[in-house]
Amino acid sequence: MAKETIVTKEGYEQLKTEIEDLTGRGRREIAERIKEARDFGDISENAEYDAAKNEQAMLEARIATLEEKIRSASVVDEKQLEIDTVQVGNTVHLKDQKTSKSVKYKVVGSSEADPANGKLSNESPIGKALMGHKKNDIVKVPVPRGPQRQLKITKIDL
Repeated sequence: MAKETIVTKEGYEQLKTEIEDLTGRGRREIAERIKEARDFGDISENAEYDAAKNEQAMLEARIATLEEKIRSASVVDEKQLEIDTVQVGNTVHLKDQKTSKSVKYKVVGSSEADPANGKLSNESPIGKALMGHKKNDIVKVPVPRGPQRQLKITKIDL
């Protein structure tokens, strides 16, 4: 049985959009490349044909992965989210106790994680540490080298 994939409504819609794009435009483009490569003649020694077939295999693997994520998706109902404890779908404001630097992350499922854009996976070290904690809690997060980071939850939003 596949592992449950936790996603926000936005993440679920992104998965569906990507599948639609790959099964439509993506497959058409690959089919056209394969057709053009066949027109070059003998496919047994045709590098363009081999490259197009490899690209087709990678495309189909990506589609299968996305379809599996959608089948096993557990969509977070943002209407039922609360702001008393950190959950997937919440936006969490943090303050590093050592540097006093403040950051804000939206806690999302692992398939949506994008730390550079403020989306932190619930399975990441910081995400795991935050789950279930309340405003003003100080959360200790292990780091690869050095002392643990201590992050204070200053605010929890929807």
